Amino acid sequence: MHQLELFPQDIRIERVDPDQNMHRFYRLHIQPNLFGGANLFREWGRIGTAGHLMAEQFDDDGQAADALVAFLRVKTRRGYRP
Repeated sequence: MHQLELFPQDIRIERVDPDQNMHRFYRLHIQPNLFGGANLFREWGRIGTAGHLMAEQFDDDGQAADALVAFLRVKTRRGYRP
């Protein structure tokens, strides 16, 4: 099993199931914004494609990291792995 950093800033997880033709990825990335807060970028799609991108704004890095970990927890329950 892969150990996560204490405060992850950039994570890529994948779910591959050839029987279901499933080859998906998520990339989660925290980046400071110009207003003193932080953005959590979520990129997802089929492996090998450009995918989709969504940004969510938070007041600070801690809130963004909490959201990243919560999102990661949900996706690992659904079979995604680093």
